[in-house]
Amino acid sequence: MTFDVVVIGAGVVGAAIARALSEYRLAIAIVDAADDVGTGTSKASTAILHTGFDATPGTLESRLLRRGYPLLRAYARSVGIPVEDTGALLVAWTEEQLASLPALARKAADNGVTDLQAIAVPELYALEPELGPGALGALRIPGESIICPYTTPLAFATEAVVNGATLRLATEVRAVERGGSVHQLATTRGELAARFVVNAAGLGADVVDAMFGHRRFTVRPRRGELIVYDKLARSLVRHVLLPVPTKTTKGVLVTPTVFGNVLLGPTAEDIDDRDDRATTEAGIRSLLDKGHHILPRLLDEEITATYAGLRAATEHSDYQIHCDAEQRYACVGSIRSTGLSASMGIAEHVVELLALAGLALERRADRVAIEMPYIGQLAARPHEDAERIARVPDYGRIVCHCERVSLGELRDALVAPIPARSLDGLRRRTRCLQGRCQGFYCLGRIATLLAGGTERTVDEILGGEAR
Repeated sequence: MTFDVVVIGAGVVGAAIARALSEYRLAIAIVDAADDVGTGTSKASTAILHTGFDATPGTLESRLLRRGYPLLRAYARSVGIPVEDTGALLVAWTEEQLASLPALARKAADNGVTDLQAIAVPELYALEPELGPGALGALRIPGESIICPYTTPLAFATEAVVNGATLRLATEVRAVERGGSVHQLATTRGELAARFVVNAAGLGADVVDAMFGHRRFTVRPRRGELIVYDKLARSLVRHVLLPVPTKTTKGVLVTPTVFGNVLLGPTAEDIDDRDDRATTEAGIRSLLDKGHHILPRLLDEEITATYAGLRAATEHSDYQIHCDAEQRYACVGSIRSTGLSASMGIAEHVVELLALAGLALERRADRVAIEMPYIGQLAARPHEDAERIARVPDYGRIVCHCERVSLGELRDALVAPIPARSLDGLRRRTRCLQGRCQGFYCLGRIATLLAGGTERTVDEILGGEAR
């Protein structure tokens, strides 16, 4: 078949665009080289739902953040994406940083964020008693929140799929033949025909852009390493603790997660390898040094995991979103660390550009709503719901004890509209394997369940997944 739109990339931005397009009577395909939704930059973010207070006023990023933030907050409530309203404290540690706070507050007001409050040292330490010594003041930003980085792209993609979109994973686009009224996309799993193409390929966005004859930006991955602390550390921090940002990075922060852990990071290192997600001794040491300064007692807590993500940094300081009407092609590149928070604003903007380029939009009246499994800490999980367990006892049979994941949740993830097909996919849908024992207790049983839903054996699953 010929699709009206093919979206290349199933990260949080590509999935959000597909979800927005699925509101209309269109034949849509989402393709991604990975074997699941949201496996790249999207899964390795600091998972902050960002107000955009520190974006450069007048930029496209600022505008789409301002639009995307309330859209995502409302969407998260409607479909069950975990969000916690922690607020944030932007802490000044030097006289120079302290002097910059009024300008940051003015920038925030220009971006429509007007509820910032300057707080003095006594109030700062009353709000965060475990904060390291030497802080000189802070800005309080009530609207900053934390969100689930796993459920968000999966919710977008699930809504698109249940409303008719075709999802093709493990499908890398290798070439594009442009001509006539239809694009022919050569992929690793055959050809796709599309009237319009949206490039939301993240780390590969410049490569896809070149297939359409453009050289608008070059992606150079920016590696961010992070440390995840055990849930026993959660009582040490009440807000997202932000540093004063620089031109190249928002800096190292300490933040709670919706899973009950505490994150320290990220680093910011420009590298050449688009697949190098390894953590480094230098990176972890740097984080530990900064963490000791920000929240000294955090370093006494157990580390559950370390990981690294790659951001699709380019030579541009703003989003690079273009739509070429003659080519019937939209490029969504240079999406910085704010992409999660701005994702629904970006999607709305891209759909508007496609309409101006000639994509006919007829809104559907038969839209199917979704509800995602809740995997956060604030609301009740299935193992806490007696009525649900009475109906389906498997929700009371715990498999992953660290994260309280039941057999019922694991089975649901294997038969969902976008089912888990790997251990990592099950982890991102249920939280299994990401607790303090990192699967030492439950890995064998979970692999056996997974093998029952795939064509692989347990040995193939365990042999093919790095642990």
